[in-house]
Amino acid sequence: MSSIQYSYDVIVIGGGHAGCEAALASARLGARTLLLTINMDHIAQMSCNPAVGGIAKGQVVREIDALGGAMGKITDAATIQFRMLNRGKGPAVWSPRAQCDKVCYQRAMKFELENTGNLIIHQAEATGFLIENGNICGVRTRLEETFRCRSVVVSTGTFLSGKLHYGLLNFPGGRAGDPPSSDLSKSLSGQLGIRLGRLKTGTPPRILAKTIDFSNMIVQESESPEETFSYFPEDSTYPRALKKEMPCYLVKSTLKTAEIIRANLDKSPMYSGKISGIGTRYCPSFEDKVVRFPHHETHLLYLEPEGEYTQEYYINGISTSLPADVQVQMLHSIPGLENAVISRYAYAIEYDFVFPDQINRGLAVKKWPNIFTAGQINGTSGYEEAAGQGLVAGLNAARSANGKDPYEFGRETSYIGVMTDDLVTKEIVEPYRLFTSRAEYRLILRQDNADLRLCPIAHKLGLLSDAKFAMFSKYAEKLAAAEANFKMEKHNGQTIFEHLKSLAGDVSAKIGFPIGDLDISQEEDRRILRQLVITAHYHGYIERELKSVKNLQKLENWKIPADFNYDAVLGLRNESRMKLGKILPSTLAQASRIDGVTPSELTLLQVHLKRIFDKKTH
Repeated sequence: MSSIQYSYDVIVIGGGHAGCEAALASARLGARTLLLTINMDHIAQMSCNPAVGGIAKGQVVREIDALGGAMGKITDAATIQFRMLNRGKGPAVWSPRAQCDKVCYQRAMKFELENTGNLIIHQAEATGFLIENGNICGVRTRLEETFRCRSVVVSTGTFLSGKLHYGLLNFPGGRAGDPPSSDLSKSLSGQLGIRLGRLKTGTPPRILAKTIDFSNMIVQESESPEETFSYFPEDSTYPRALKKEMPCYLVKSTLKTAEIIRANLDKSPMYSGKISGIGTRYCPSFEDKVVRFPHHETHLLYLEPEGEYTQEYYINGISTSLPADVQVQMLHSIPGLENAVISRYAYAIEYDFVFPDQINRGLAVKKWPNIFTAGQINGTSGYEEAAGQGLVAGLNAARSANGKDPYEFGRETSYIGVMTDDLVTKEIVEPYRLFTSRAEYRLILRQDNADLRLCPIAHKLGLLSDAKFAMFSKYAEKLAAAEANFKMEKHNGQTIFEHLKSLAGDVSAKIGFPIGDLDISQEEDRRILRQLVITAHYHGYIERELKSVKNLQKLENWKIPADFNYDAVLGLRNESRMKLGKILPSTLAQASRIDGVTPSELTLLQVHLKRIFDKKTH
């Protein structure tokens, strides 16, 4: 085929959850954007669990929505069950989660991409990069197409030299049913000199509903709160699931299940040395659960529907890479699954990733500042983590194409900021997953206030439309007015705000005092009341946390030049000098979070930076 040439501002490689948000963010900023994907029918595919949200992850989805992204509203369209997790704890760590119709989600996201201005989707396999005068200026494809650009986002998921494992059988694949991206992996390491590692993940079997006996299983019903992921109501211009309250089911494995595992460990690619990639501790395979936790005789499993128009169920909690015949034995040892028929076997996949010490907090590769990475290529796991990174990478790719500096989200602004800072500051030795415990400012970074935290930033950056910002501003002004009134108006000698504190964060409690002009028959007013109940509950703690944030911001304001010479700073220990030179923190605050860097060494850096600054200003 003869060479074909095109030109764009930003090219996004990969159409998974990271790639979709990257392409959408870039296009919203006005950059002419191209999304390359190996299979257009598999855009935004839910390769593992057909669910969005969860602990800390739900916060990220709300943050993506507040930043103008699509994951929240697409999830709302595809939701077949909604629950608010962690309700037994304080509202600071509540996390929304939705079971989704995976086909609906996929089609809705594809439709969103197709109807976005400045964005073209093209089915092609990226195989390498164009380099001119030491700069990346384009992408080549398997079909000898040449796409020129000013910046690139690489969001390849598990496709980089992916290998699927079913017992001792293995073969190349990006996931079941899709080829791997091996040439691009070679280009990243050979052509660009980027260090790659190897990680591993897995997925459980899917089974047919008509072969399941649900009669003795515990039913997990959908909650019916008036909550959605998106802050901005949308019409029905894309596919929507109609059944919003489909149940899930709980069941436990048995002693016999564990015996089958132990008897077949020699057939496990993990325990026979066939897999070199590192897996996750917090989401272990079923083999790992049996071996590492022998004191647990049984394990809880969740049967989750994959959609409203499919008979397939996903078995959450039994990820495995054992052979097909062993998987059948395992399932048949579980009550209610004695006659279950597997529609898709479980498997493990190992793939290449970029060691994230090679990227900065804007997700640009340090060696090649106009190439950005997002998602599992950065060593993370999860759709939500990928989508959050994709938005950051797409934003900064568009800014780079326009000659602007990258934007970095601070840890005090969002879970997205916590994640990007963790990735580039801490050593990643296993797939990274967000937890609420990773955030120092959990009382500020709640799922209920992501719009208040991020909409103003998003609008300023160009990520959030004027129409959506106007909707947000109207709500924020009404909320602020209600809070001010509650702090002035009194009932029985106490302000209404003090009465709200007495509810201890219980947003469902019966209100026995006046609530001013709020009309709880209106959905917006009910949301304002919930927001104020939570704010009142944490009021004193939030004030202390905000003081801590101010101290952090003082260190964030101390910028460290990219070419800073740590060898010139006398008094640094060799270990600290080596780590600082490897990570290249952009601020003193980031330097303070590098393991082993002491407070006294931060003072030395601060003194040295002040000398540099003084020389520049005199």
